[in-house]
Amino acid sequence: MNPKQSVLVIGAGGIGERHVRCFQQTGRAEVFVCEPEETRRVEIADRYKTTGFASVAEALQNRKIDAAVICTPAPTHISIAETCMEAGLHVLIEKPLATSLEGVDRLLETERKTQRVARVAYVYRSIPAVQRAREIVQSGRLGTIRHVISVSGQNYPSFRPDYRRIYYAKRESGGGAVQDALTHLVHGVEWIMGPITDVACMAYHQSLEGVEVDDTVNLICLHGAGCLTSFALNQFQAPNESRILFHGEKASLSLEIVNQRVGLRGFGDEDWTWEVVPHGERDAMFIAQANGFLDAVEGKPDHLSGIADALQTLKVNLAALKSSDTRSFVKI
Repeated sequence: MNPKQSVLVIGAGGIGERHVRCFQQTGRAEVFVCEPEETRRVEIADRYKTTGFASVAEALQNRKIDAAVICTPAPTHISIAETCMEAGLHVLIEKPLATSLEGVDRLLETERKTQRVARVAYVYRSIPAVQRAREIVQSGRLGTIRHVISVSGQNYPSFRPDYRRIYYAKRESGGGAVQDALTHLVHGVEWIMGPITDVACMAYHQSLEGVEVDDTVNLICLHGAGCLTSFALNQFQAPNESRILFHGEKASLSLEIVNQRVGLRGFGDEDWTWEVVPHGERDAMFIAQANGFLDAVEGKPDHLSGIADALQTLKVNLAALKSSDTRSFVKI
């Protein structure tokens, strides 16, 4: 058996705590936490029976660290990732990769120079139903796909009641529906269908109290192969639902992420044929993601997003926001 990897989770907010818990549950990692705010650092360290550090420098001085999971606000991702890779650490960077393109080329060069593993935590890649949908699409069973429709939403305050006080409250820190939630779906569809080339977007603040960022988005995209894709999402509706339809020249595919199933329907079929593809409770996909990252660190094949794929999705995020702000089509 391979020895456990020592993993430093940087940032002990909600997603940071989930990474601490899920990396521990792999049984393959010794997990530490880095959090400058003392009360939160002590709370998480006590809860998960681990050691907390106030800074990356302190952690590196006191422990041999193999990898870092970067869970700080998005504008800090690139600089922290560079620091960690230059110190010899592999990195898993929370999504989105950043809030601008500044520094991304430098990060790619740091990855090349240091030969460290760098992945971005687009967790939809770790959902079995999404993986199965990708297999079906790439098998050619649908024929050429001409139209993709994604409809999703959730009641964000139910999941993050502190949303007014965290990164979500400002676009500059990675907040709003486009950068927080829609980016998962965009990345998932691009993983299945390939890069988006053109976008038209309307993103509005409709409902969430105490913030001004967009909580509702309609996005229309074109893929290079001539497929037209639409995304509709809000972050205030009652049900937590997500469905993506892929309509091809031979058949249609329905991906229902929350219901953990995929369906096929050919021309002339009276109904969908469903295949249940369970992923279990919510932590399961994050444990699978943690295992994928540890696989990459150990030199094994993995299913996670690299920096280049995350950069493509970042370009879509930025194009969507620009399109909404300027009421124009934007080419990527």
